[in-house]
Amino acid sequence: MAENTILYIISDSSGETAQSMAQAGICQFPSHKDWEVKRIPYVNHLAALKEALEEAKSRQAMVMFSLVDEKLADFAGQYCQKEKLCFVDLMSDMLKQMSWQAEEVPLREAGKIRQLTKSYFDRIEAIEFAVKYDDGKDPRGFLKADLVLLGVSRTSKTPLSIYLANKQLKVANLPLIPEVPLPKEIFEVDPKKIVGLTSSVERLNKMRSQRLKAMGLDSTVHYAQKNRILEELDYFYKIMKALKCPVIDIEHRSIEETAGLIMTKLSNAGAK
Repeated sequence: MAENTILYIISDSSGETAQSMAQAGICQFPSHKDWEVKRIPYVNHLAALKEALEEAKSRQAMVMFSLVDEKLADFAGQYCQKEKLCFVDLMSDMLKQMSWQAEEVPLREAGKIRQLTKSYFDRIEAIEFAVKYDDGKDPRGFLKADLVLLGVSRTSKTPLSIYLANKQLKVANLPLIPEVPLPKEIFEVDPKKIVGLTSSVERLNKMRSQRLKAMGLDSTVHYAQKNRILEELDYFYKIMKALKCPVIDIEHRSIEETAGLIMTKLSNAGAK
C-alpha cells in the first residue's frame, strides 16, 4: 500500500466540482489515510497546463483534470500517457456521450456553470431568506417559506436550512422549547411544508455538552442534562403529532443525506 497518495486536480474553472468528485472517491478508501490533494484552478492556456502537469510529474501524482477546451484536454491526456501518470479525464468522455445522446455539439466553454443565471439569483435569495428567518427570528417567515424545519436544539436546523437554500429552497426554522409557546403562524403553515428533526438523547447530550465546552461554559448545566433533553423530545413529539407532519431522525445521517430525504418528502407531498 502506498504511504502517501498525491492527487492533482487541474481545472479551467474553480475546480470545486472536480474536488468534490475526488473526495467522493477518497471516502471509498477509509483505511488509506494519507491522501494529499492539490487543486490548481483556472488553467486556461497551454503554458499554465504544462506547468501544472510538470509539477504533478515531479511528484509522481495522479492527475484528475476537468478541462472543457478540447485541445487542452487532449494535451493533458497525451502528456499523462507519455509520462506514465495515472489520470482521469472528467469532462471529455461525459461530453462525448452527452453529445451523442443529445445529437448536439457541446459549446466547450469554461465556467458556464458559474454564469449569472436566474437559478444563481434564486439561490442567493434563498440563502438570504434562510439567514433572515433562522432560529425563529421573525415568525412572518414561516408563511413565506417553502419549508419549515422544527426541532429541539442541536438537530442541525441551521446547517440544513443553508444547505437547502443552495438548492433554491426558502427555509425557515424554529427551535422547540417547552416553555416557549409556538408562534400562531406555525399552525397556519401547510403541514406538507413542515418537517420535524430529531435525534437520540445520547447524541443530543453529547452535542450540547460539546457546544457548551466550546463556549467556555459548564457542560453539566440543565440544557445538556438527559432529563431535560427527554422533556424537550416529549414536547417535540406532541407538537409533531398535533401538526401531523413527518419526522426525520438525523442521527447517523450526513447533512446531505437528511436534505435528500427532506426534498423527497416535499416532492412526494406535492410541495415545492
